Amino acid sequence: MKREIGDYIQDIIDAMDKTMEFIGNLSYDEFIKDDKTIFAVTRALEVIGEAVKNVPEEVRGKYPQVLWKDMAGMRDKLIHEYHGVRLDMV
Repeated sequence: MKREIGDYIQDIIDAMDKTMEFIGNLSYDEFIKDDKTIFAVTRALEVIGEAVKNVPEEVRGKYPQVLWKDMAGMRDKLIHEYHGVRLDMV
């Protein structure tokens, strides 16, 4: 089944919501000690970045305040440079 733009936008929203659930009220120090949360948040950021890449340029152009390229770039760093991910950037 072909996915629509709205499906990708919903993926972004869902991943953002999940990230907020995962981190809750964790401090940064608590976060960096919690491997499960680090893994979950990292995965959510990968999903966001991949979904962003499927939002057409004409849609992204209508919302220049959204950091589309930064989200896609974060995904690339997490996927291709997973061994050197800086948690302070996550």
